[in-house]
Amino acid sequence: MDVGLGWEALQWGELITLLMIGVALGMDAFSLGIGMGMGGIRLLTILKVSITIGIFHIVMPLIGIGLGLFLTSYVGNVAAYIGGLILVMLGIQMLWSAFFGGEAKSPLLKTSFWGLLLFSFSVSLDALSVGFSFGLFKVNVLLAVLIFGMLGAVLAATGLLVGRRVGSWLGGYSEVFGALILLGFGLKFLL
Repeated sequence: MDVGLGWEALQWGELITLLMIGVALGMDAFSLGIGMGMGGIRLLTILKVSITIGIFHIVMPLIGIGLGLFLTSYVGNVAAYIGGLILVMLGIQMLWSAFFGGEAKSPLLKTSFWGLLLFSFSVSLDALSVGFSFGLFKVNVLLAVLIFGMLGAVLAATGLLVGRRVGSWLGGYSEVFGALILLGFGLKFLL
């Protein structure tokens, strides 16, 4: 497993795949950010929330990758199917939540330290699952987590800013888009 950037060995397909998955992971933060931003949120709070989500989008996949590597050493090639299945299940769960979850899935953002950590953790849980599946495949780890962290922070900030300006009409569509990307890549790994 390559832990460096390895630009000379980087293939465009891997970069595009990581960018698309990073966008899919960030869409959850984006859609929840729209809802949070609609409540009137200060720019300093947007910065704190975005940075915290970005950090969680780096740490959670690393934890997942470690778990995936551990599993690979025990179950071998079967682990690739498990990783694909996790992505498919995550995509289906995100679709279900987008269509049937209602407003109950959007927790009220508290600006306290623990509220911010809990919100960031809940938004980053899908990054743990994706990291787990990446631990089962050969992936450029440093590049993956940097992309996930940057896109998570940028999409969270964008969602919070958009939420300040517009209504909630875009939130559900972004989660559906992210779910379809995860579902597509999960099916690709399975087939």
